Amino acid sequence: MSKVSNSTQVPFYFILTGIPGFEAFHIWISIPFCCLYTISIVGNTTILAVICTEPSLHQPMYLFLSMLALTDLGLTLTTLPTVMQLLWFNIPKIDFEACFAQVFFIHTFSFMESSVLLAMSFDRYVAICRPLHYATILTSEVIGRIGLAIIGRCILAVLPSLFLLKRLPFCHSHLLSHSYCLHQDMIRLVCADIRVNSWYGFALVLLIIVMDPLLIVLSYTFILKNILGTASWTERLRALNNCLSHILAVLVLYVPMIGVSMTHRFVKHASPLVHVIMANIYLLAPPVMNPIIYSVKTKQIRQGIIHLVSQRNMCLK
Repeated sequence: MSKVSNSTQVPFYFILTGIPGFEAFHIWISIPFCCLYTISIVGNTTILAVICTEPSLHQPMYLFLSMLALTDLGLTLTTLPTVMQLLWFNIPKIDFEACFAQVFFIHTFSFMESSVLLAMSFDRYVAICRPLHYATILTSEVIGRIGLAIIGRCILAVLPSLFLLKRLPFCHSHLLSHSYCLHQDMIRLVCADIRVNSWYGFALVLLIIVMDPLLIVLSYTFILKNILGTASWTERLRALNNCLSHILAVLVLYVPMIGVSMTHRFVKHASPLVHVIMANIYLLAPPVMNPIIYSVKTKQIRQGIIHLVSQRNMCLK
């Protein structure tokens, strides 16, 4: 669709919103945002470096963890440019095509986060319920196929919604509610029939946002049943400890996701500040918290980080 100046056609740009009511303090608000982005980039890059350089970590569990770190890194780098340009330089405008590109990457990486956590739950299920077949079931080839399936699934899920949105005219205000572009934020600016978009979005929610956590719960139901059937409490605690990092990562993703959904559904007339805070928590919590969780709770990752730092210090000397 060609972009013309007519108000019934696609606008050349959208206007991003920072922190409502605190525009005068954007430069100070940028400090915690900058810290969170730094933690996310350094933490996820470190985990990737540790897994790549430590041959002992070339195992299914850590290969899935590297997928999670890549996804978190992608999500961080997707939102960082518009958030920081708005907070640092007070530049609210974003080009139409750039906004669509950001929508694609934000939603693709968000869906990938959910899909990778689902794959990790399958890994934990096989490791605990079928330990003798673990190496034969989760081979490098199988893990590679799972990774490709995750990428294909998420891209194919997001692209139709973008094509459906791009064909519609934007004739309402160009003002978005956040400091980045989201599909649900852009769709409210459309002045046309959006029933097809709404039904596709509903199907997408059922396919990924609902199905993934249900399958994760199902896998942990089998895991818990298997753990309770083991001989001793020591074995049960060891098995649960192996799953603890993954359980925390699942909670870090889905609790804010549910919070955002509940806020949009039941607190529609709340202050815009509430919606902005909830959306930022949803997009920033997993990339920031996941590397911390796995660094603290996973002994092998912790030892790998120490080894990586010591090697770097030796090189500097």
